[in-house]
Amino acid sequence: MTRSEFMATRLREVLLSGRWIAQTNIKEQIESISWQQANQRIQSLNTIALLTYHLNYYLDGILNVFEGGKLEIRDKFSFDMPAMTSETDWSNLVKEFLVNSEKFAMHVEKMEDALLDTPFVDEKYGTYLRNIEGVIEHSYYHLGQISLIKKLILEK
Repeated sequence: MTRSEFMATRLREVLLSGRWIAQTNIKEQIESISWQQANQRIQSLNTIALLTYHLNYYLDGILNVFEGGKLEIRDKFSFDMPAMTSETDWSNLVKEFLVNSEKFAMHVEKMEDALLDTPFVDEKYGTYLRNIEGVIEHSYYHLGQISLIKKLILEK
């Protein structure tokens, strides 16, 4: 297995289909709740919808680079989710997240291993590998939050 294939497997594990580290994945967590639950606020915590939007924001922005575009995302906009007022809004966000997750993993899987060690856009952003690892770590961090928030919502 190449390094790129290994990284793609790790991405799919946290985003789409794995159960090894957390006994769950983001797809499993977000597909099993309603839009009202996704938008339910528990004290000062982010909502599951907002965390899903946030994760998708980064996937979409990095995918743009993978597909030949520029790095146009900015941290300060990563939580600027439009109002979510229906099941359709939630369903569309979940669908976009899942499509972007698979596209992201497919791009990584097809990368030449040598690309992993090259600068991502600019040297100040580190290498492709560092950024892909960052997506994995960031996703596990928010998976933990999503899982806990979901438990709190379902206990009510």
